Amino acid sequence: MTVATVPSVSYSITVRLEVPAGGKAVSQLTHAVESAGGVVTALDVTTAGHETLRIDVTCATRDTDHAQAIVDKLEAVEGVVIHKVSDRTFLMHLGGKIEMKSKVPLRNRDELSMAYTPGVARVSMAIARNPEDARRLTIKRNTVAVVTDGSAVLGLGNIGPAAALPVMEGKAALFKRFADIDAWPICLDTQDVDEIVRTVQIIAPGFGGINLEDISAPRCFEVERRLRDLLDIPVFHDDQHGTAICVLAALTNALRVVGKEIGEVRIALAGAGAAGTAVLRLLLAAGARNVIVCDYLGAVHRGRQDLDDSLRWIAEHTNADGYAGDLRGAVKGADVFIGVSAPGILNGDDIATMAKDAVVFALANPEPEVSPDAAREHAAVVATGRSDYPNQINNVLAFPGVFRGLLDAQASVVSQEMLLAAARALAAVVTDEELGPNYIIPSVFHADVSTAVAAAVRESAGGRARTGMTEA
Repeated sequence: MTVATVPSVSYSITVRLEVPAGGKAVSQLTHAVESAGGVVTALDVTTAGHETLRIDVTCATRDTDHAQAIVDKLEAVEGVVIHKVSDRTFLMHLGGKIEMKSKVPLRNRDELSMAYTPGVARVSMAIARNPEDARRLTIKRNTVAVVTDGSAVLGLGNIGPAAALPVMEGKAALFKRFADIDAWPICLDTQDVDEIVRTVQIIAPGFGGINLEDISAPRCFEVERRLRDLLDIPVFHDDQHGTAICVLAALTNALRVVGKEIGEVRIALAGAGAAGTAVLRLLLAAGARNVIVCDYLGAVHRGRQDLDDSLRWIAEHTNADGYAGDLRGAVKGADVFIGVSAPGILNGDDIATMAKDAVVFALANPEPEVSPDAAREHAAVVATGRSDYPNQINNVLAFPGVFRGLLDAQASVVSQEMLLAAARALAAVVTDEELGPNYIIPSVFHADVSTAVAAAVRESAGGRARTGMTEA
């Protein structure tokens, strides 16, 4: 299964070139790009002379090979001299994407003496006498650590902490953009559970929350569990709980579209890792009763001999009839398919075997479990993790608002009730008038998303801030 790709800004390039001032080359530049399948987004004359023009041609491409093919086409235009080709994504990342700035002026000696020594000593002693004042008098009240070991980065796998840093920077930028939270990447050069837990434990005093990110299963479960027991600040694993919130919110609205209830539908879930397990737990907490989970070996059931603790929990809480077949068999007759697994594991014929008015969430990125176009031929509602199809399920819909609510409430943990509240609030952003097969989840830029989720989490945390995560 191949998902057709189109030119994307994430692969956009700017080509600086020189052309004769009086020839036909200028008019041929756009044609050259388009004939190669690219899209010109800007054409700027940067230097003009009597003999030559220097021009920056910016265009969207499909991938790096396509970008090179476009450059070759431009170079083939008579009179064109290529000077430089810049990848705009790499340019955005030069020097990193985030920075630290002082919130207070330091223009003279008086201001310096209050912000730093000797004035700061009084503040430090106040915190020493009453540690709770750290939330009021320091950055702790609005700061989150984004922690990774680089073992499961996006769809790239175990690429290590240094290669994970651009992703964690991006996560920090999203925290700031969507919830005005100061987040900082913490990329650990270890994949040992004990070392990860101890490191996060000893840096925790400087943060109001911990966002675990891109740590592979099953280690991520133990890391999260142990840190929740050790720390007095909330620990949130976005790959698990952020995904679960967004999936439940989208499913809530998808079932509204097709007129079905979560407690009555049959759900086939592909993926038993961090995301799949968290999605399952939240679905069960929301009232789902008939779920079959499949991994690469097929359905998870009580009779399987390879069950670790996580798979054993899944087997004990799902698949009551003991189905032991493969994913295709689990999908047959199901009302809902949710994929958080691998690309191309189903096709349109498989979706055709689902129940009437089926819901399909194919969330593997960048290539979904089933082609969205093929799924749409048979399913009533289709969602993906991609930005080039309707109904994009993206974790940025959840984690900024969740942490905004947690920090505002000075919560010490994340509870199952908070996750459910966040999912309900996110679903409710889509009004009855807006709801439809192609709009079951709001845009990440919807002004109400972060505030609605934050308010729901803040209310849920009130009076229960020290209640731990409940089991589904």
